[in-house]
Amino acid sequence: MGRQKLQKPPKKRKKRRSVQKSSRRRGYVVERKVRLTFDKFGWKTIRAGASLGEADLICIKKGKCILLQVKSTKKDKFYYYDYTSSELEGLPFYLVVDFGYGKTRIIPPKKTVTPKDGKDLKEFLSKKSA
Repeated sequence: MGRQKLQKPPKKRKKRRSVQKSSRRRGYVVERKVRLTFDKFGWKTIRAGASLGEADLICIKKGKCILLQVKSTKKDKFYYYDYTSSELEGLPFYLVVDFGYGKTRIIPPKKTVTPKDGKDLKEFLSKKSA
């Protein structure tokens, strides 16, 4: 009798996550990181869950309120096409862009943002908190 060859079980295919789902997850992680940074500086933050509007975070401290749109990119430039006014309903509105590697910038909204634009988030908060 000859030896029978054992067959390997078929390889399981990995499920692919949709691009939309992973970008939502990345957005949530960056929003959380920004929220925790504001919390460390004494701000109260409210996250607009699955926000489809202009502001992702509402930040309040000592009678001040600012609205934030949070974005992230791995590139050296970020192109922003949404709400471009520096105020929303009379409240200050800022764009926060996380370029990764600790380069989180806060700036009034504009179409093209680079890691050198605006202010570092922690620097901005230390001046706003004073």
